[in-house]
Amino acid sequence: MFKILMNLRKTMISVIFIIILLCVQAWADLSLPDYTSKIVNIGIQQGGIENVAVEAIRKSQMELILLFTKEDNTILDNYTLIEKGYEEYEKEYPKLAEEALYIRKEINSEKQEELSTALAKPLMILSMLNNEEMQQAIKSQMIATMESMREYDEETMPEELKNTENIQNNSEIIRSEIMNQMSLEELLKSLPEDQLEAMLNSVNEKLDTMSESIIEQAAINQVKAEYQAIGINTDDMQNRYILMSGLRMLGVAFISMTSAVIIMLLSSRVAAHLGRTLRDKVFQKVIHFSTKEFREFSTASLITRSTNDIQQIQGLIAMLFRVVVYAPIMGIGGVIRVLANNNTSMAWIIGLAVLCIMGIVIILFIVAMPKFKKLQELVDKLNLVAREILTGLPVIRAFNTQKREEARFDTANQVLMKTNIFVNRAMSIMMPALMLVMNSIMLLIIWVGGHSVDEGIIQVGDMMAFIQYTMHIVMSFLVISMISIMLPRATVSAKRINEVLETKPSIDDKEQPKEFKEDKKGWVEFRNVCFRYPDADSEILEDINFIAKPGETTAIIGSTGSGKSTIVNLIPRFYDVTRGELLIDGVNIKEVPQKELRKKVGFVPQKGMLFSGTIRSNIKYGNPEMSDEQMIKAAKIAQAEEFIKTKQEEYDAPIAQGGNNVSGGQKQRLSIARAIAINPEILVFDDSFSALDLKTDQKLREALAKETKGKTIIIVAQRISTIMNAEQIIVLEEGKMVGKGTHEELMKNCETYKQIALSQLSEEELNN
Repeated sequence: MFKILMNLRKTMISVIFIIILLCVQAWADLSLPDYTSKIVNIGIQQGGIENVAVEAIRKSQMELILLFTKEDNTILDNYTLIEKGYEEYEKEYPKLAEEALYIRKEINSEKQEELSTALAKPLMILSMLNNEEMQQAIKSQMIATMESMREYDEETMPEELKNTENIQNNSEIIRSEIMNQMSLEELLKSLPEDQLEAMLNSVNEKLDTMSESIIEQAAINQVKAEYQAIGINTDDMQNRYILMSGLRMLGVAFISMTSAVIIMLLSSRVAAHLGRTLRDKVFQKVIHFSTKEFREFSTASLITRSTNDIQQIQGLIAMLFRVVVYAPIMGIGGVIRVLANNNTSMAWIIGLAVLCIMGIVIILFIVAMPKFKKLQELVDKLNLVAREILTGLPVIRAFNTQKREEARFDTANQVLMKTNIFVNRAMSIMMPALMLVMNSIMLLIIWVGGHSVDEGIIQVGDMMAFIQYTMHIVMSFLVISMISIMLPRATVSAKRINEVLETKPSIDDKEQPKEFKEDKKGWVEFRNVCFRYPDADSEILEDINFIAKPGETTAIIGSTGSGKSTIVNLIPRFYDVTRGELLIDGVNIKEVPQKELRKKVGFVPQKGMLFSGTIRSNIKYGNPEMSDEQMIKAAKIAQAEEFIKTKQEEYDAPIAQGGNNVSGGQKQRLSIARAIAINPEILVFDDSFSALDLKTDQKLREALAKETKGKTIIIVAQRISTIMNAEQIIVLEEGKMVGKGTHEELMKNCETYKQIALSQLSEEELNN
């Protein structure tokens, strides 16, 4: 797969841009839970008050706070005392008209955090003391203390006070004054220093056992009460905070959405570009394959690799960046956010979720991976069967074997279907299992988080944020596991494509090729040529020796399977000789570029092959830039103009795929015209006259002899009448030369040739 991904180098700028956008999107998605937490914690629970560092506080309350802390300088250094009469402040703080206020100075976030820490406990103590029950308890304690002091000093008390009635009245006055008239400030200041310190120490000991979040929450409530006492509209403050946080969330969500849209667009373009690149590379590679490689891979398999396999990879790449790159960013980012927000008490839940997901995915991989490998092979087999049936349909109908072929196709189709069903069933289990894990994790978080909220370890908003972060982390692994459906099949496809791309053609050009010799232009020489097919046990050709010269016709004849077509297939280097040498223009064809070699050879195959288009495009196939005069001349030589003129569009008449809309003879004549049109030095006809009638065959040979003087003509033929006038006839039998010479010479000294000739013509016809 890595080798396939190396083809993304041409779209590297898009890939880098996608990665940047993925980071932006991940940042946006991971920011949303934090905003949710703040809306719940600050906007709803804290009434929009962000921290304990109160912006404004009454002078009387500040004096009380200073009683409860030893950090006087830390607090007072950050505040300015504003006396009554400052009109610019009275509009914002109405209480200033009645009482002096301490206004917080402009400070940075670091000092603000330091101030919040210093104020948290004193404000909580103040909140506790502002509780009516707490005040009553303190006052009762003071009364009890004073009464005990009075009893202690009774001996020194004046006589008038020792009167029972006076003592009782005096106690009632003291009790009434303490209970009804003394403020909290006066009450605390009237306490003896040792009692006040003892009370504060007791309170601080209790506070040390509480979590910071509870202390901060209580302090925030006191700040809110202070703002209300000053005259600040806390409802407006709360609504403003929620509204601004909501707008920020919308902005972040819009950034995430925009990034996602651009990422999908770029990913699709990158995937499509990779698909085009791979198709181009595979096609370019296949174009240079020899028949040996085609036999190894099979045409059906090469078609599957060029289409279905590349589509699998293209589909994977479209999701690759979104999943393989984005999911780890989200997973790691989610873990960092959880730890940064001090939610470590529930971090074990994330580890449990990841282990469960990985376990499910690994099990499914073990079960389904072997089937994924087999799947593409079954697609190959189905394509092979379908191609054979469609190609051989006339034969199938002629022998009335439709039912048998249907059964053969159905068998291949059934095997593919069952394998697909098994894979899909295995993968269909994955999603419900993963969703069960995800929902179970959510319930576990709520259960554990609920207890933590009850104990004051975390706040409700923190628990909600933890749920969202956990879902991001779990979904990241969930999405990665989803790609496991595509990854195994794409991996198999990548391996199959690499097999094609890494296959070195058995016929290849040398690094330092030679040039053709001008003094031997048109010469074709076989020197002790032997050849065997790659998978064959024995040699097909043995010790073939002959020279085909310019201006002469060399004919090759022999029984079926004697190696006639194999010899002419060696000339354009469709195969390489096993031993010996094949020279053209005096140079071994292995030492010259294939492109230059095939420019010199006009090859007409045994089976005429036309391409979809027009008659014009097929004749000009070897050189689209040739003139119409050259095209028409080639058609006349090939005796094709006769039927071309009968068509309404003439040379612009359409040709169907494979030439299915023309007859066998017309197809063969157009193939001959195509070879002649490029004006090659050497013309090779591999039994190309077999579909022509004798009259057309004779006309064509006469036209060839007249119009192609000076060219080397090599003809493979079955009919003696086609080659009787050749300057040189090569007779083959079982891959060996058993005769070489003219017609007359071979009739005298080659029994094989004589038998072939007599089987086709009478002695009288042969002698004439």
